[in-house]
Amino acid sequence: MSLKTNTEVIIDGKIYTLSGYESEEYLQKVATYINNKIAEFKKDEAYRRQSMEVQKALLELNIADDYFKAKKQADSIEAEIDEKDKQLYDLKHELIGTQIKLETASKELETANNQISELQKDIIRLETQLKEKEKKSSSRTSKNTKAEP
Repeated sequence: MSLKTNTEVIIDGKIYTLSGYESEEYLQKVATYINNKIAEFKKDEAYRRQSMEVQKALLELNIADDYFKAKKQADSIEAEIDEKDKQLYDLKHELIGTQIKLETASKELETANNQISELQKDIIRLETQLKEKEKKSSSRTSKNTKAEP
């Protein structure tokens, strides 16, 4: 666990000691945010005319509003990321399925090409045998025709 950090910050001109497990830079950033909000409100004449209690409540409400808007945006982004993760997961599985189909088709193609090659060899062998038989048959026929007269 991290050590607790004590950091002096200035908020609306007053020095405060903030204590927390966050870094000093983070605590300074929080103080700067509060100072910016106070400065933003002090520019408004209507705000300055309000009592300190009302000013404090308006500042707190505005900071809470900022928080809820940021949280809503973060939740929306997180939901979008979750949806993108789901789409990515689905696409990866689709890709794997397609790769399996491709591998299967490649194997089938290779098998078919091997069968074609074997059949072509059979055709050549059979044509050669046929030609040899035709030659033998032709030479027998010519011997038989010569021997008859």
